[in-house]
Amino acid sequence: MLAALSIRDIVLIERLEIDFTRGLTVLTGETGAGKSILLDSLALALGGRGDAGLVRHGAAQGQVTAVFDVAADHPARRFLAENDIEAVGEVIVRRVQTADGRTRAFLNDSPVSATLLREVGERLVEIHGQHDDRALIDEREHRRLLDAFGGLEDRVGLVGTAWSAWRRAIRDRDGHRARIEAARREADYLRASLEELDQLKPEVGEETELATRRHRMMQAEKVAGDLSEAVGTFEGSQSPIPTIVGLMRMLERKAGSLPGLAEEALKPMGEAIDLLEAARGALEAMLREADFDPRELERTEERLFALRAAARKHSCAVDALAPLRVKMTADLSDLDHGEEKLAALEAAVGETEAAYRAAAAALSAARGEAARGLEAAVAAELPALKLERARFLVDRTEDAPGAEGVDRIEFHVQTNPGTRPGPMMKVASGGELSRFLLALKVSLADKGSAPTLIFDEIDTGVGGAVAGAIGQRLARLADKVQVMSVTHAPQVAARAGTHFLISKEPASDGTDRVVTRVSELEPEARREEIARMLSGEVISAEARAAAESLLAG
Repeated sequence: MLAALSIRDIVLIERLEIDFTRGLTVLTGETGAGKSILLDSLALALGGRGDAGLVRHGAAQGQVTAVFDVAADHPARRFLAENDIEAVGEVIVRRVQTADGRTRAFLNDSPVSATLLREVGERLVEIHGQHDDRALIDEREHRRLLDAFGGLEDRVGLVGTAWSAWRRAIRDRDGHRARIEAARREADYLRASLEELDQLKPEVGEETELATRRHRMMQAEKVAGDLSEAVGTFEGSQSPIPTIVGLMRMLERKAGSLPGLAEEALKPMGEAIDLLEAARGALEAMLREADFDPRELERTEERLFALRAAARKHSCAVDALAPLRVKMTADLSDLDHGEEKLAALEAAVGETEAAYRAAAAALSAARGEAARGLEAAVAAELPALKLERARFLVDRTEDAPGAEGVDRIEFHVQTNPGTRPGPMMKVASGGELSRFLLALKVSLADKGSAPTLIFDEIDTGVGGAVAGAIGQRLARLADKVQVMSVTHAPQVAARAGTHFLISKEPASDGTDRVVTRVSELEPEARREEIARMLSGEVISAEARAAAESLLAG
């Protein structure tokens, strides 16, 4: 329910704080006192269209805040959670309207778009009036409301599940059929390409491995040539080892002639021979290590170039050849075994369609029963609202299959015998429309309804008896949901549990400006207000007595 409303600097309202209660609340006052300003302010807070003209003259901005106390499982809370907005405790909507035409919207102090604010507002409050073109007048909502009246939400869910299964089966069948047709068009190419890939047997990561191996062998080939040349230096005619060995032998023969002197030369020469032999051994070991089979290099290059050629042919990376081979195999398998699989998918489509049709037919039958019940419930309300010659009809026609069944639901009315029934919005006059609307809301009670309903002067132009009937029905409706009514009918005002008076008073700043005030009436003041509504500006004793009688009734 709407728990509180705070308004700052909107039109004639400087500062206004109102606390609301459950049940039926009425707002009364002289024409022009500001009742419409109050509703316009609430509509702004609920995501309605902003207007710079709403800002009080001289103020930079206006602001409206509405606080709602709603159940933990209310759709508005789920909607907030789905949009990552804190959904614990009270739901607070706030709208700031600046004098330059811009607006800002907030939900639980989180900035949001006006669209999101409006979507939440629609789940919290319904505002109805003689010229309302939303809610019950919107035929898109009629099916949902009929389902709510009949308690058919679970059946609708089953139909939605069956619809999804049917659509999924159709997608699977159509997708498979498209693959078969594509494979059939390319069958020869596919078979030839797959034969090549089967022979090639590409593997993911193979290109990198081959390229690395080829590079290593090519480098080894180059190094091997240099190493062979180096080893040849130690073994050929240019080798210093034989020369040094010959020199050492000559010194050894002369050693007897030069005792003690030859050893000083022979020792380092021997060490040099050892080092040169060690160097030759190391070079030979390196040569053996760098040795490779040229045929292996050739085979590696042939494999690498074959993979790259195949990749160019199929316009893909080498690593994509293996998955492509798998896909081609599957495509040909679809072609080879496609008719058998297609027949199974066709059967699945038939089965899921039959299941959907059965669920939709059962839902249609239940809707027919619910429609008769809703027609009877509304018909019972019409005589007291001076619509005893009118009829309310739930028009059901077959619609295209969908997640909510095959029914198109539209509320029709017949205002007089002999006239053609038609859509409520087109056939009913303003006064009739508001009474049909009230009869519907009473019949639906709290089913498919926002937790707060606001009726804006739906009693305009009706007599005392009809106004009394409207008051009775608003009070009954208020047993289920919070109801607020802007009214000029004393018979309606007398039914309220809470009565607010809207008036214009001089501003507190000493200027000649006027501001709108809202005050909750105590029993005595309430009796005076209802007496004023009965008799006009001059309140007579008879009017006070009549007001007392209405309040007592």
